[in-house]
Amino acid sequence: MSLLLWPNGTPNKLGEDAEDKPTLVPYLVEGAAPSAAVVVCPGGGYQRRAEHEGEPIALWLNSLGVSAFVVHYRVAPYQHPNPLSDAQRAIRIVRSRAQEWNIDPARVGILGFSAGGHLASSSGTHYDKGQADAEDPIERESSRPDLLVLCYPVISFVANAHMGSRANLLGDPADPQLVELMSSEQQVTPETPPTFLWHTADDAAVPVENSLMFASALSRNKVPFELHVYESGRHGLGLGTEVVGVRAWTDACAIWLAKQGF
Repeated sequence: MSLLLWPNGTPNKLGEDAEDKPTLVPYLVEGAAPSAAVVVCPGGGYQRRAEHEGEPIALWLNSLGVSAFVVHYRVAPYQHPNPLSDAQRAIRIVRSRAQEWNIDPARVGILGFSAGGHLASSSGTHYDKGQADAEDPIERESSRPDLLVLCYPVISFVANAHMGSRANLLGDPADPQLVELMSSEQQVTPETPPTFLWHTADDAAVPVENSLMFASALSRNKVPFELHVYESGRHGLGLGTEVVGVRAWTDACAIWLAKQGF
């Protein structure tokens, strides 16, 4: 099952192809009590969406008793604010259909890898409470995630930046004000959701400093977080099952999610 994020027409649509119609794919768990939910944002440098960071992650979350929703957000040639609008919309849809899907609307998180991690961190630093008087009932829901899981995330467009993601999202040359606005480490406040981060120390594509800077900003703002840095492993590992050490992130994250009530 695949749902259109914008059934009444995609905002800022460039064409009529599948890529102009972003979707949400639900992976629901069954049970008597309402489950927690996590929106999953695959990476891909805002140029594509990596399949191994989509469905396999949703199925892993299902194994923890968490419902998951893979968001096929818009990528280049779409630029900011379109990917963020799609991620926010995904969170709102999950909350708006919480009763139907047996989900607790107060336990809706977001998880992302690489550029999808940037999208998830942006969702946690740029959100609203919803428009109470909106004609579309979905838009009345809050877009604030209740927690963030950031996996080797792109965070900063100022320092240690992944320039491909920056160019795809903000254009080249990028507006300096947008560069600051969309550097997530500069947007953390005490209201930023609790966050789990992991990275490898020798990531050659997205430097580990991205996670370190975000963790540091969370610490300054007294936001609960957990950070795991593994000594070695290439960028884009996903579940990381083939790398000793890194594969432990899923167990660590499962424990953390449980601690958060997920």
